[in-house]
Amino acid sequence: MRAAETNTAEPQFSLPGMLIGGEWVPAGENGLAEVRAPYDGRLVARVPAGGTGDVDRAVESAVAALNRDDFARVDRIRVLEQTAAALSDRRDHFARAIAMESAKPLKTARVEAARAVDTFAFAAAEARRYAGEMVPMDASAAGAGKTAFTLRVPVGVVAAISPFNFPLNLVAHKIAPALAAGCPVVLKPASQTPVSALLLAELLDGLGTPAGWLNVVTGGGSTVGEALVTHEDIAYVTFTGSSEVGWAMAAKAPRKKVRLELGSNSPLIVDDPADWRKAASKAVTAGFSHAGQSCISTQRIYVHAGVAEDFVETLVRRVEDLVSGDPLAEVTDVSSLISENDTERVREWIDEAVAAGAKVLTGGDVVDGVLRPTVIEGAPPTTRLQREEVFGPVVTITRYESFDEALGLANDTRYGLQAGVYTSDLGKALRAAKVLRFGGVLINDVPTTRADQQPYGGVKDSGNTREGPAYAIEEMTELRLISLQP
Repeated sequence: MRAAETNTAEPQFSLPGMLIGGEWVPAGENGLAEVRAPYDGRLVARVPAGGTGDVDRAVESAVAALNRDDFARVDRIRVLEQTAAALSDRRDHFARAIAMESAKPLKTARVEAARAVDTFAFAAAEARRYAGEMVPMDASAAGAGKTAFTLRVPVGVVAAISPFNFPLNLVAHKIAPALAAGCPVVLKPASQTPVSALLLAELLDGLGTPAGWLNVVTGGGSTVGEALVTHEDIAYVTFTGSSEVGWAMAAKAPRKKVRLELGSNSPLIVDDPADWRKAASKAVTAGFSHAGQSCISTQRIYVHAGVAEDFVETLVRRVEDLVSGDPLAEVTDVSSLISENDTERVREWIDEAVAAGAKVLTGGDVVDGVLRPTVIEGAPPTTRLQREEVFGPVVTITRYESFDEALGLANDTRYGLQAGVYTSDLGKALRAAKVLRFGGVLINDVPTTRADQQPYGGVKDSGNTREGPAYAIEEMTELRLISLQP
């Protein structure tokens, strides 16, 4: 972190507090907490430091909203559509908040803000569509003379716990489907990046969301997060974050629906023949956007020996062209990690790989507090850069001889979110789709690609759910059978 502006007194954003039961609460049980920019330490905002009592009041207000049932579907659709429009009008404002609180480069933050518009728009569209279905009761003797159908009813109060790396759009992926499904929400945004979430809550509140349907409690995971997960009146928990935290959370709430979207160390296979130039070009963005702090950031690249020299040369050259620095500068491609501790952790992993025989082709050093984009070749499969989720601006290169070898290397992981494969051989593409054990297999694309309407999620340690408004709404509702007999 740069130290020049750490003592800035006036916050960049003035926020009314946290939202509980339709009221803005200026301070939490534990007073106020400062949100500081990861890049230069400037004061971004002061937000309430909530506690268990704040959680209790927020959940109580959400339960009351569920019981009042005063947010009709037509009104929810209106609010979701108006939110999409308002977000579109305020894209630059939200992008600046994202950039400041998370050190996401401004041009990348604008993309996130635009995606949040889509997320709300898709949720509004799905709110118009989802429904139950007729049941052919007279197809059996037991059902003769009966008419039956199903309704999709809200699962109950949703606890939404969001991460720091997409402080707006991953909040949208939790709030928008929940409201579309008719579920009141209690949101706990990441303590490092709560500003975008509170700005979004202000927007939703101003558009007529009734009291209690959206509550936001800011605070730490061990206090606010723990209280939400274990609260008896929470029916559904949606969490995005690390595998360790997510599965521990699920173990504490065995009788709830706990849906997890967790980490990965996403592989990219570049075969021969394939469009390796396009693969190299896309891998630059896929590996280093937001300094690699994405669950599907391209991390492990497996390149066929026949194209490896050209691919590696092209990739390294383009990575060296990336501009590191201030996230608010229009030219910046890569900025700081979320904390100095994370920067040191990633550097330790790089040093470990080098000590084990890997070669740093570019990057690996810290300049003005920013870890430069790093390409490493020959990291042994036992190193943490290969085994774990680095969540930093590092990709590894491994050469292979046969396609089956590449598939085996890609599958050699406890994670399974998304994998990418570049090949011009249809048979290999179909084989990859069948063999790779991931929630998504993207042919002739990088694993970092996500459209907000797709079913997005992983297997193994990468989670147990599929996000995307249509799929989230399905999980946030339950089927209720209605049977009529004259």
